[in-house]
Amino acid sequence: MDGRTNGTRRGVISDWGGVLTPPLAEGIRAWLHADRIDVEHYYEVMRPYFDGSLADANPVHALERGEVDTREFERAIAALLRSTHGGPVVAEGLIHRMFSNFDPVHTMYEALRGARLGGAGTALLSNSWGNGYPREHFESTFDAVVISGEVGMRKPEHRIYLHTCDLLGLRPEDCVFIDDLEHNVRTAEELGMTGILHTDVAETQRALDRFLEPDGDGAPPAADRRGRAAA
Repeated sequence: MDGRTNGTRRGVISDWGGVLTPPLAEGIRAWLHADRIDVEHYYEVMRPYFDGSLADANPVHALERGEVDTREFERAIAALLRSTHGGPVVAEGLIHRMFSNFDPVHTMYEALRGARLGGAGTALLSNSWGNGYPREHFESTFDAVVISGEVGMRKPEHRIYLHTCDLLGLRPEDCVFIDDLEHNVRTAEELGMTGILHTDVAETQRALDRFLEPDGDGAPPAADRRGRAAA
């Protein structure tokens, strides 16, 4: 792969959870079972945090911007949850346990390192719940790391995408954005990026290769805006 086409440098911006880790649902369910939390009740009480019904009063959004203390959020969530053993859900360390099964997908890291070695700028753009990240992989993979809680912005706010592009010294039009959530990809596309909706490592790698090796005119190849080649 060559990250430069006709003198134009390319950028690759990737999400973390669900892209550089196994699917989000897998990690969350592993935590729920390990902590013996009622799975159906968890999804029922958490639904308003993700269906748009809380709008600007959403504490998850505040947490992702770093506006809420992690321990305070853990206590609030633990109080909502119900265990399967009749006892209380332990609040302390809840977020650490929640993300403890989000192991690195090394093939995706390798794909991003390959893009970087080929001359592309690479960045991580992740919404954080105050959780830890496998930062031992970051220095060899990314030119820039943008964690929502550290910059006071979150996806899908336009400003955090533009901030990430600025760190790479690139225009949105010169970047591809990889995420497993469609609304985050849609926002990137609105800003002019090429979007890849991540569902499968091999498919994402193929789409990334197409972006970095376009049809010879310096523009991404003919494809739909989620990285799937046109027939």
